[in-house]
Amino acid sequence: MLKGFKDFILRGNVIDLAVAVVIGAAFTAVVTAIVSSIIDPLIALVWKPDAEGVIGYTVEGLHGPVTFPISDLINAVIAFLAVAVVVYFVFVMPMNKMKERAAAKAGVGAEPEAEPLPTEQELLIQIRDLLQTQTPSR
Repeated sequence: MLKGFKDFILRGNVIDLAVAVVIGAAFTAVVTAIVSSIIDPLIALVWKPDAEGVIGYTVEGLHGPVTFPISDLINAVIAFLAVAVVVYFVFVMPMNKMKERAAAKAGVGAEPEAEPLPTEQELLIQIRDLLQTQTPSR
């Protein structure tokens, strides 16, 4: 049981995944700081914050005003897209190129050209010829 766990932990993709999670978490903090210090003020130029400092649409509800915090949604979308772009261009794309190079170097990616399949007419001619050779001549 412990040997199986050790094999699982020492597999390369588990360690890669752990590194990606740690770097992603650290990068998310940086993106959140950039969004809150640059994007929030830009949003505040368009929408006026309410008394609590929340940017969004305020609607009068049954029990008082309700604010839909648009800035939180915009911040989350921008932060997600920024993290996704960085993860793709810094981790995924280089890793795919490295795998392609390794496969090309090993000759795995090069498949031999397959012969084209015979047409229906060619198959019928072959069947006719085989039948002629198998039947006795009269």
